[in-house]
Amino acid sequence: MIEINISGLQKKYGNQLALDIDKLNIGEGQLCGVVGNNGAGKTTMFRLMLDLIEASAGGIKVNNTEVAGNEQWKSFTGSYLDEGFLIDFMTPEEYFAFTGSLYGFSQAEIEDVLVPYKRFLTDEIIGQKKYIRQLSSGNKQKVGIVAAMIVRPKLLILDEPFNYLDPSSQILIRRILQQDNEVRKTTMLISSHNLNHITGMCDRIILLEKGKVIRDLKLPDDSLGEIEQYFSLQAE
Repeated sequence: MIEINISGLQKKYGNQLALDIDKLNIGEGQLCGVVGNNGAGKTTMFRLMLDLIEASAGGIKVNNTEVAGNEQWKSFTGSYLDEGFLIDFMTPEEYFAFTGSLYGFSQAEIEDVLVPYKRFLTDEIIGQKKYIRQLSSGNKQKVGIVAAMIVRPKLLILDEPFNYLDPSSQILIRRILQQDNEVRKTTMLISSHNLNHITGMCDRIILLEKGKVIRDLKLPDDSLGEIEQYFSLQAE
């Protein structure tokens, strides 16, 4: 079971409040989209969830255990936020093997779990004997996403996974994420500026503005009109 509870969470940089979430609960198996304009606090929230930065106040619990200072959640969490997660002097195959080993996967198991992702990765990535640093931004993005998913996490956190991807790859990874959520009941938090993908795949949409949750929609019961109206007004 995966349950995330955020309570009184704040992150300040100097006098600036980057994130201020009084209460937010995310249940098991939810495919949750996190949207908002630049600076809304999406990445800050994810970094706090992964204990990459320290909260100024409050905290995050996963299964009633504080994330900060605890290692337990790492064994069932996969994540990719940016290229800083990659080890660029490795080949993709080496990176997949290394990531898998951290979760107790053998080389043979890693090769097996990679099979469903071969089409997404393409021949430009696999079998080319290229270091990750030699790949295009889009192919680096693919490596990071797949590395987060092949360990079969119960909790998956992805920040802007559609960035740098061509349209075909965007559609393909969207299908892969939806299938994983449906079959394995993986709890997912995915941020994106691509509203079409997010609203088309998620069963919950959280809208952040200046670090605060201003909309929390459960789909299909709630209307996406609120989200569309919000961004339309911002564009005026």
